[in-house]
Amino acid sequence: MPPPTPLSSASAALRRRLQQSLRTRGGAESGPSRWTSPGHEERPKGYLFNRTPPPPGQSRKWEDWELPCYVTSFLTIVILGVGLNAKPDLTIETWAHEKALERLKIENSLAAAATNNNSESSSYDESD
Repeated sequence: MPPPTPLSSASAALRRRLQQSLRTRGGAESGPSRWTSPGHEERPKGYLFNRTPPPPGQSRKWEDWELPCYVTSFLTIVILGVGLNAKPDLTIETWAHEKALERLKIENSLAAAATNNNSESSSYDESD
């Protein structure tokens, strides 16, 4: 067997120290778990938030924080929905589009005025 290199011996020592200090959730093989204390459950029951459902025909009692949390969440969604839909469109594309429409309107009015001037001057020529 080849002699151990300093790197392999250092990694082996680090691995041993880490394995000793590692603990798994739900309890380690030896000693108490860092996640549970005596009197607490070791494993989840399989229900949402680890709560058993109420008996049939009974409804769950709301906790004190639930109503304000739900009302605040609903109002936040409504305010953001209305506010974000009502905000002005300030993108550069919209601004450029509006400027292009203004320029087209000015060009069309100038072209119409020039056409009117040409038709009026030609009608004067015909009357002479």
